[in-house]
Amino acid sequence: MTTDEFMKMMRGSAAGRDRRETMTTTITVKGQVTLPKKVREEVGLKPGDKVNVRATASGGIYIEKPGSSQRYRERLEALARERSIRDITTDEFMQASRGEIATPRTDK
Repeated sequence: MTTDEFMKMMRGSAAGRDRRETMTTTITVKGQVTLPKKVREEVGLKPGDKVNVRATASGGIYIEKPGSSQRYRERLEALARERSIRDITTDEFMQASRGEIATPRTDK
């Protein structure tokens, strides 16, 4: 996989997307939270869909569609098995996977 192919793949993945804006919502007396419409549409959640919810070590709350982290992990493991990423440093790979850089340097 070339650097350009890798960057194109990352731009199409959740990891490669721009950071999204933070939205505030309120917890009801019954402990319910309404996910903003923009968030639901962005991830494709519809009424009746199930979500996984867990507390994070930093005191946050993580909500995801069931299986989404597993699919992401499988893609990363497939890339690791292929060892097909060339001409990119580990730091550049991590920055690209977080969407922090548009394209890694190619002048090695």
